[in-house]
Amino acid sequence: MGRLRRGRATLAAGAAMCALMALPGQAAAAGTPSPYAFDDRAMPVEGAKNSMGSAKLTPGSTYKSSLARGEKLYYQLQLDARETVYVSATAVPGLDSQVVYGDGVEVSLQDANGNNCNSQDARFGTSQSPRPITAWAVREVGPAENRCKSAGTYYAVVERNSRPGSSTETWDTELRVVSEPAVAKGASTTPPESWNSASPTPPGGERKERRGGTGFNDARALRTGVWGDRIEPGETLFYRVPVDWGQQISASAELGSASGGEGDYVTSAFVMSLANPVRARIDDADTAYDGKQKSTALKPVAPVAYENRYSPIDGVAGTRFAGWYYLSVHLNPQVARQFGKAPLDLTLRVNVDGTAKAGPAYEGTARPADQFSVTGQDKDAAARGDTAAGDGGGDGGGSGNADVMKVVAAGGFGAGTVLLMVLGVWTLIGRRRAAGRA
Repeated sequence: MGRLRRGRATLAAGAAMCALMALPGQAAAAGTPSPYAFDDRAMPVEGAKNSMGSAKLTPGSTYKSSLARGEKLYYQLQLDARETVYVSATAVPGLDSQVVYGDGVEVSLQDANGNNCNSQDARFGTSQSPRPITAWAVREVGPAENRCKSAGTYYAVVERNSRPGSSTETWDTELRVVSEPAVAKGASTTPPESWNSASPTPPGGERKERRGGTGFNDARALRTGVWGDRIEPGETLFYRVPVDWGQQISASAELGSASGGEGDYVTSAFVMSLANPVRARIDDADTAYDGKQKSTALKPVAPVAYENRYSPIDGVAGTRFAGWYYLSVHLNPQVARQFGKAPLDLTLRVNVDGTAKAGPAYEGTARPADQFSVTGQDKDAAARGDTAAGDGGGDGGGSGNADVMKVVAAGGFGAGTVLLMVLGVWTLIGRRRAAGRA
């Protein structure tokens, strides 16, 4: 009897999967590898062509959407007068997309009167290589802010900038909304006048293997040390490093030599980026590749401090809170055409300097908000090399229903949709059993 029940449960899960695969466009999508690991819990949301009727986003949540060529989409937020809110949009072109220098994505936060609170953009730049890129915007509340301070309706506007020569397919996007509490006590609004901006000495020692993730959501945890991996042409790998208040992160990356392709040359072949806990880009660096080993390093960034946010310098303003900082590395697909498709050796040298300090006193908590702190669990995760998805070195096992949920998340469907499908299958089974007994 137990086997029969398990068989029916498997039938229900399988039927739900079949129903999903039968939906228009899903079969093709299922056979196409994604260059980015979307959050399994991301809620599907459709952007509006104008502010009226735009879907509501909630701080603390992640969403999956899409963005057509030249499209400008609106999403709504209801904000109070105390919270600073960050909205990021990660745009994910397909692996075979064609992008040019000026292609990219822009995010703006606007109030109900159309006033622009803040906007930032991200471009593919000289690499002209399709990869996940992230733009962000912030609605800040504080003594130094004179606009967008009132409670009420705000709009996140996500726009795709396209140039002649780029391909026309729609990009998937991941939207992340993060709220930062107000500080309970007055914090300094004066950015640091000086800090150690000398190029740090990269760490030496034994190279330990750690496989990177393919997005913010499965980024592999690292701590100070020398870490090894392999990267394929066209691939983007993500890592995360816990950086506490008062600490300073630095990183460099080395790409191994290739066999063959002597005399060939790829401009901006290898791109390395640093982003803060709300996915805001702080710095990036790139290097050309001619088949010989190459290295690149990020510019020095300031130690983490609350008052950094008031600096006009990206390398200072971006290090405004403690938490997980994200490193990503990308290898231009042109490398495959010049030097072959084989993956190349990758070495990351990561250093976190400085003694951790107490963070600001956020309202409603005796310690910094979890999003903007480094806990003992975070340090343990970095020591083990956990991913942000929390694999913890486990066996990766799971139930059939969990596998269905992963398929659904990848397809942009919510858990409720799957639940209805599974319940529908169970209802059908129940009716057939009842008919058999009659």
